[in-house]
Amino acid sequence: VVSIMPCTAKKSEALRPEFCRDGVRDVDYVLTTQELALMIKEMGLNFSQLPKDSFDLPFGFKTGGGVIFGNSGGVTEAVLRYVSEKIAGKKNSSYVFSNVRGNGELREVKVELGDKTISLAIVSGLGNAKKLIERIKSGEVHYDLIEVMACPGGCINGGGQPVTRDANFKAKRTVSLYDSEKTLQLHKPQDNPYVTELYKTLLQHPGSETAHELLHTSYRARKNG
Repeated sequence: VVSIMPCTAKKSEALRPEFCRDGVRDVDYVLTTQELALMIKEMGLNFSQLPKDSFDLPFGFKTGGGVIFGNSGGVTEAVLRYVSEKIAGKKNSSYVFSNVRGNGELREVKVELGDKTISLAIVSGLGNAKKLIERIKSGEVHYDLIEVMACPGGCINGGGQPVTRDANFKAKRTVSLYDSEKTLQLHKPQDNPYVTELYKTLLQHPGSETAHELLHTSYRARKNG
């Protein structure tokens, strides 16, 4: 398994003992998007001249909820697309939660879902996350869901992404993700047939003991020295 990631931290993450079972790693190697782009260039491949093709299944199939993950606020919006239907107990034709989108590195939003008001915080940049944690610890604020991305703006600005001198690159990459989502037929994670089949055959249901064991992890302080 080779993972192509916008994040340099994924390299060390793949080496964590928690992600290895019976000597077999979940991910064998991690390449950043910049590294892959350089490898393609060194091989002399011209993307504009390559014939169009589809990705292999099942990993090539995605919903819009997966596409927008790379932008700050994208994870929150994907969660809301699921939770809104879960609370309502029925399918909903709407899927856009524009109030969680934006450029601010700390955004606080309240969303009305039926008779419930959900408090959300969307933060990117670890310095901003630290400030938010202090406010939570002091009791100043409370949230039902907090999305944290280490890089300002999210994975579109990851340390493994191609370097550019364009001052507007984050905005352009954000627009590109949302434009890409518009071309897809499905937009909600729970509508992905491969994901629903996985839950039926293995994971049982979101939050199950099996799902928690396989999909969740924990973190602790790792200070040098």
